[in-house]
Amino acid sequence: MTTHKIATLPGDGIGNEVVPVAMDVVNRLGEMHGFTMEWEIQDWGCERYVREGSMMPSDALDQIASSDAIFLGAVGAPGVPDHVSLWGMLIPIRRRFDQYVNLRPAKILRGIPSPLKDDRAQNFDMVVIRENVEGEYSAIGGRLYSGSDNELAIQENVFTRRGVTRVMAYAFELAQKRGNHLTSATKSNGIIHTMPFWDEIFDEMSARHADVTVDQYHIDALVAMFVLDPSRFDVVVASNLFGDILTDLSAAMAGSIGIAPSANINPERIHPSMFEPVHGSAPDIAGKGIANPIGQVWSAVLMLEHLGHPVAAKHLMHSMEEVIASEVRTPDIGGTATTHEVAEALMAQIDADLSQFTSQGRG
Repeated sequence: MTTHKIATLPGDGIGNEVVPVAMDVVNRLGEMHGFTMEWEIQDWGCERYVREGSMMPSDALDQIASSDAIFLGAVGAPGVPDHVSLWGMLIPIRRRFDQYVNLRPAKILRGIPSPLKDDRAQNFDMVVIRENVEGEYSAIGGRLYSGSDNELAIQENVFTRRGVTRVMAYAFELAQKRGNHLTSATKSNGIIHTMPFWDEIFDEMSARHADVTVDQYHIDALVAMFVLDPSRFDVVVASNLFGDILTDLSAAMAGSIGIAPSANINPERIHPSMFEPVHGSAPDIAGKGIANPIGQVWSAVLMLEHLGHPVAAKHLMHSMEEVIASEVRTPDIGGTATTHEVAEALMAQIDADLSQFTSQGRG
């Protein structure tokens, strides 16, 4: 039986409520499909920052470097500035482990009402590939003359040929496995250096993948097209900032940011990859027992796929969709169920669906 060591970081707020749900369902699937998880839980996050002055220990990344994957809940809390929590934990993990692909699927699941009220909601099934370790999220820059009339702030964007090429290569390969259609997000009419550079590399990569249909849109037009005609998109590749914005939009179009998953991937598997929901720590509902665990569970689907358990991943995705369609849903997606009730329904559905997946083998 395969055993995976999972660095488990529930983090803050509702992360501590939804991570245990996902752990339980993955454990049940492991019993059925022949693997086990060693969940190595760490209390890193904003509570630790308030208590000890840092989001995680100085040797934290060394502690989890040998893990098979990292499973993260949420980061952020009132009283701790967002840039402190983000740069104190999430971004160091992504960069130390070279998780340069951020993969965020979005589709409308049966039973979840979408704000797209007409046929635009049909065939809405896309994946955004976001460059995850450089681009606009750079630490290069600074501030001068604080508090004076001459105060200024400078923020540098960093785009490297290696960084742009490798994330686009991943996006092209994914497009070949899906609908052979790749869209690039740009803004080369207004951002004079980095975005023309991005476009040039996209053109080079397109010439190497003649079987893939490509197009590109300026980011302002692209966000409009996401809403007006989302079915035209399959795989979208974007820089760090543009990808971040597009994926929150696509999650909202699918009905709730509470269901959206993501994977921070090191494709070469030299380092562990990290799996987390897109939603934040939601301090306004933390502790009320109504947090939506679906984003965390869907992130577990992505983790199972990455760890080499495709049948278990399909099993979990199917069971998750069946529970949502049965109207066992939390308030954020139009239901009245508690987190616990969704968890119970997931467990029952996983058991009920087992026979559909035993013929596909274990894994």
